[in-house]
Amino acid sequence: MTEAYEQARQRIARFLGCRPDDQVVFTRHTTDAMNLLARALPPGTQVVTFASEHHANLLPWQQVVRLPVPASPAAAIEAVDTVLRRLRRSGHTAEVLVAVTGASNVTGERWPVAGFRAIARRSGARVAVDGAQLAPHGPIDLAALDVDYLALSGHKLYTPFGVGVLAGRPDWLDAAPPYLAGGGAALQVGPRQVRYATGPARHEAGTPNLLGVLALATVCDALRSADRAAIAAREQALLERLRTGLAALPGVAELRMFPAGAPRVGIVSFAVAGHDSAVVSAYLAERHRIRVRDGLFCAHPAVEWLLAEAAERIGRRLPTAAVRASIGLGSTEEHVDRLVAGVSELAS
Repeated sequence: MTEAYEQARQRIARFLGCRPDDQVVFTRHTTDAMNLLARALPPGTQVVTFASEHHANLLPWQQVVRLPVPASPAAAIEAVDTVLRRLRRSGHTAEVLVAVTGASNVTGERWPVAGFRAIARRSGARVAVDGAQLAPHGPIDLAALDVDYLALSGHKLYTPFGVGVLAGRPDWLDAAPPYLAGGGAALQVGPRQVRYATGPARHEAGTPNLLGVLALATVCDALRSADRAAIAAREQALLERLRTGLAALPGVAELRMFPAGAPRVGIVSFAVAGHDSAVVSAYLAERHRIRVRDGLFCAHPAVEWLLAEAAERIGRRLPTAAVRASIGLGSTEEHVDRLVAGVSELAS
């Protein structure tokens, strides 16, 4: 099992396009991975992120600048650039980390990771990416992205709950205290001193989630061998069909931060005027056998802002939570049409 566990680490590293010296640390999920990174930051590190982030990338940071929701990818890059320039002018000498999502878990919109990386490099800052919504919807190449850290959850990749990954540069991770103190992380324990491992084992104390890790590696292998371009093209066709269908319905508002044509993965969140999101979700499940999620999607500030923007855009009062439809490998045109038909019966 130990051999299979370490081989799984290598398989997942290949799936992520890791650089030769990158570490792949197993965690419970994206939230766990980002909290691990937060614990590993050098003292005084300034974190720059956005108020539109999932809570996993909103709450763990201690010394943080939270930027407002941007109106476009270009505006997001400009906002980060402004903060980094201000930090340099102020004489800030500690490390800086730009922590951003790769694709929004609420809207599916892709964020300009390459642009963030470029401006971060100019100022000596590092970049961490919440890749939970990137990994299921297309290839990830950490070396090509040239970001410093990437976190993801296995359950977004069709594995059982309870396994995640933090992949990235080793220096901060090796210099930080172990995320958990216990067996596996310690090389030697004496009466007065404990010597801890470096590398992934430093932060993986205790019995690991062997079955979850092997399941994740198996999925990663399957996706690596699949035609990801064909899968992505099919997803985009379904996404366009869904968005077009919802846009034609009165009183239905799609949530979005960026202009309507901005690149996105197969996620659509929307609200139906006059109908609570939980009612819409239950109706779709019971009458049309379509499962969606309702609520604030662990991104409360983002969804509240998006609902206010959408209400103003369509000139209707909207409920205080939203509905999210996620397109995956098993989704079909018939599923999309059933969802649109169900929402149409409620919309007015």
